[in-house]
Amino acid sequence: MAEEKLPPHDVEAEEAVIGSLLIDPEAILKVAASLKPEDFSSETTRAIYQACFSLYQRPNEAINQITVAHELMRQDKLEQIGGAAFLSHLISGVPTSLHVEYYAQIVSNTAVMRRLIAAARQIEALGYEASPNVEASLNDAEDILFKVRARQGLRGLVPIRELLGQYFEGAGPPTTLRAAEIPHIQTGFTALDDFLGGLQRTDLIVLAAKTSLGKTSLALNLARNTAINQKACIALFSLEMSRDAVVQRLLASESGVDSRKVRLGRFSEKDEIKIMEASGVLSEAPIYVDDSPMLRVADIRSKARRLHFERGIDLIIIDYLQLIQGDGKNETRVQELSNITRASKTLARELNVPILALSQLSRAIEARPSHIPQLSDLRESGSIEQDADVVIFIHREDLNYSPEDWSKVHDIENEPYPRGIADIIIAKHRNGPLGQIKLRFLERVVKFDNVEAEPISAS
Repeated sequence: MAEEKLPPHDVEAEEAVIGSLLIDPEAILKVAASLKPEDFSSETTRAIYQACFSLYQRPNEAINQITVAHELMRQDKLEQIGGAAFLSHLISGVPTSLHVEYYAQIVSNTAVMRRLIAAARQIEALGYEASPNVEASLNDAEDILFKVRARQGLRGLVPIRELLGQYFEGAGPPTTLRAAEIPHIQTGFTALDDFLGGLQRTDLIVLAAKTSLGKTSLALNLARNTAINQKACIALFSLEMSRDAVVQRLLASESGVDSRKVRLGRFSEKDEIKIMEASGVLSEAPIYVDDSPMLRVADIRSKARRLHFERGIDLIIIDYLQLIQGDGKNETRVQELSNITRASKTLARELNVPILALSQLSRAIEARPSHIPQLSDLRESGSIEQDADVVIFIHREDLNYSPEDWSKVHDIENEPYPRGIADIIIAKHRNGPLGQIKLRFLERVVKFDNVEAEPISAS
């Protein structure tokens, strides 16, 4: 009888990861987003990494031999792993934390192989069931494999210069560090900055609108303005749009070339010159994009903390809140969203940056004749209204009225048809006035621009 093979594992790599974490408090930033406790094959290293990970998830907790030993003792696992002496052994086996990412990749790869073996056994069981519904069995098998691949689907924050390089089949070097922290993030929209005084650090700013009203475009325009005008470092988590789509939108708005032409690659020689010039401008913008489609708040926090440690973040943009995954604690989706917004606010305070989080609105807005959004339209999405420091809505009358219908209820001479005019409504402002401003939306190039007017109302 053939000897049964052991599942893939590498205890030495697992111990090297732990040893690196114990000698370097910052090493956890390099691996936390990609390496989870369940990736460790050994119960001992898994328990120690879980203790490290628990400390990491608490603000202002250091990771070292003493704190990890205390955490393991608190969990009643210190003796189980071999006591403080074993932690000392792990430290002595790793002279430097320089290669922690390499060790972590080995641990992650072997974990994937073990999950693949487990998936194969599940698929084998499906085959032996011999269900008469073959299509359903094939779908179940695909789902099992998809879950293995989805676990590997978390991607990192990538600088816009690298994405532009990929778009034009050639990448450039990363951007350089800026000299000092920017006190207030200016959006580049004059009236909005007058109202808010810029985006304030530690604030959670929610930008909400109905589908297809341009909230992603406004967020991208804002990212472009702050990154280019102030050299602000932007971390953009795009859960809905791919990196390619983000780059195409930025190129269209920057170059003035029709977004459809940019998307399809069908543009004239003159347009190509404009796009290349736009690429040159955007490549200097310190914008980092992560388009992982299945992110939890913990993943966003890990990736943002690492970039903040390496580069210094000035603004985090999340597109959008409702696509963030829950933590799997069998809560209702409303409860999950409440936890997500609270965790987002905590992250804003922890990193001392504003977070601009995009949000959908409930369908209640469609039942009102005016279709003007209200704070109550957020209430079906957990505690967004309560947790946000600022809530901004986008509203466009030209999408609700035709020119003919508008002329029936308005004096066209005094109130001309608002074609392409977006009302930006500041519905909540914890530390300032409420009111409304206008921006112009250029749909052809998916771009918002200033309107030559002062804020039309305030309170």
